[in-house]
Amino acid sequence: MPRLIIGAMVRTIGAYPSGWRYPGAHRDPRGDAAVLRRTAEVAEAAGLDYLFFGDWLATGEDLAYRDPYLVARIDPISAITYLAGITSRIGLIATANTSYTDPYTLARATASIDVLSGGRAGLNLVTGAEPRAAGNFGVDFHAANESRYDRAVEFEHVLRRLWDSIEDDAIVADPETGLFLDPSRLHATDFHGQHLSVTGPLNAVRPVQGHLPIVHAGTSPRSRLFAAQSADLALVAVSGRDQAAALREDLRALAFESGRDDRTLKVIAPVLPIVGPTLEAAQQTADRLSELVQIAEDWPDGPPAALPANRSLAHLSQLVGVDLTELSPERSVTADLVAQFTPLGQELVEIVAERTGRHPGAERSSTLRHLVVAASVNASMVVGTAPDIAAEFAAWAEAEAVDGFNVLAATQPSQFEAFAEQVVPELRRLGVVEEPSDEPVTLRERLGLSRPENVHVTPGDGGLRLATAGDLRGRPAVERSSRRP
Repeated sequence: MPRLIIGAMVRTIGAYPSGWRYPGAHRDPRGDAAVLRRTAEVAEAAGLDYLFFGDWLATGEDLAYRDPYLVARIDPISAITYLAGITSRIGLIATANTSYTDPYTLARATASIDVLSGGRAGLNLVTGAEPRAAGNFGVDFHAANESRYDRAVEFEHVLRRLWDSIEDDAIVADPETGLFLDPSRLHATDFHGQHLSVTGPLNAVRPVQGHLPIVHAGTSPRSRLFAAQSADLALVAVSGRDQAAALREDLRALAFESGRDDRTLKVIAPVLPIVGPTLEAAQQTADRLSELVQIAEDWPDGPPAALPANRSLAHLSQLVGVDLTELSPERSVTADLVAQFTPLGQELVEIVAERTGRHPGAERSSTLRHLVVAASVNASMVVGTAPDIAAEFAAWAEAEAVDGFNVLAATQPSQFEAFAEQVVPELRRLGVVEEPSDEPVTLRERLGLSRPENVHVTPGDGGLRLATAGDLRGRPAVERSSRRP
């Protein structure tokens, strides 16, 4: 059976909108240092491949309802720098936005972290442009949004040239001759493009890994092309195994057409497991998390303006094709009501049943609140015992639908520790993850990637390759849905 890459997407107050409200959950970002330390210790002991830190470059009241973990969080570069000093084996991946980041500064910081960590750093390059973030960096949002992928292509090209400024054996440091640096092995970047201009060289030694593994997420045609041409890991949000397999095949075909070894592109899907000692216990946890999500009807005088518009009976009514706005969100869902629903509404009923064990008309019946939450919280969840979840992961591996998973924890620390300490041993028993090793390895080695040659000295270095219309023709955007793993 193929081996899976297993990483943890770290969100200290939980990845589920109501995770911070769950009994015993960490909920105060001021205490994140202790949670990060504990998460790293548990993940490394379990033998996970990496810890992954996303980012968002603005804040606001709306995030407190939609994605509370985004309101206030540790800067990703700072997080992996902190953890590099208290871990020894696990990979550490930080996120940087190419729309607002300076490539020289980022190249220097990431090369330094890779050296300090012994070759365990990775870099997730994102391209998203958001009005508040643009304002924070003094950038015109519309201009940044229109050109974001062209800038990202230049950014990745420059980053690799900066990392390769000083060849591996350029530092001679011969005390007898007094020669410290071989100047023939020091290379300027000398890049002047439409969006970036960087001379170099970088004043940091070449990373231990040569180049840090590059990660990219997205499902639009341009995002897929960038991942296929430039990334080592492609993060994809998918609605099921078949869609994942098709997207993986498409990404690898794009990589092959771009002239690279398509086997070096690893496709990773996010998943949010809810682990319990029994299926019923896991479903009760998912049920409680669902009940703790606030919806518009929880405010008799009307919800806060910042509450997501889709978290309401009005929005649910549009999806299911039945006017539910005069009903209580605690109204039980009956079989007669479900019979009036659209196919999408009936699918929501099935999703609630799978996650919470609640069925229409049963003793523990699903409610309209459960349907509102299932429709508005976009999480790829799998609920069950450790063997249940491991078997689901193994089925995806057997089908070659993905090369691995980015695991999110609904609550910290309980659900993360349940996954690391209960599910991972089951995955190991099934043969889809390897035994943990005390031997130091780089993140590239963990991911099955070779160390790249220096772009300044490699024969046939093709230089910058911009996207063309032919690259994108016939590849529509993938509809983003991640309610099921």
